[in-house]
Amino acid sequence: MAGNKIDVAYVANLARLELTPEEQTLFQGQLEDIVKYVEKISEADIAGVAPMMHGRPLVNAFREDVVRPSMDREAALGNAPARVGDEFLLPKIVEGAES
Repeated sequence: MAGNKIDVAYVANLARLELTPEEQTLFQGQLEDIVKYVEKISEADIAGVAPMMHGRPLVNAFREDVVRPSMDREAALGNAPARVGDEFLLPKIVEGAES
């Protein structure tokens, strides 16, 4: 990648961004610094390092999906301030929302 220059104005155009000349100059320098950093990282000797998706081991924190008895529908709806059939009836909280 050495020697390749990424044109910020071209990338901004692709992203439909309008940049001032000052922003283009600023971002061009920042982008070049990022490319230099990536090139430096690519110099690291990674021979013998196994490929991995994550830097830390992942542990499944989910419990087994087991059907268990739950609260009776009538008991759950019994404390509702209002209901419509088998559903809780709640006031609108978003202005302009349809009923």
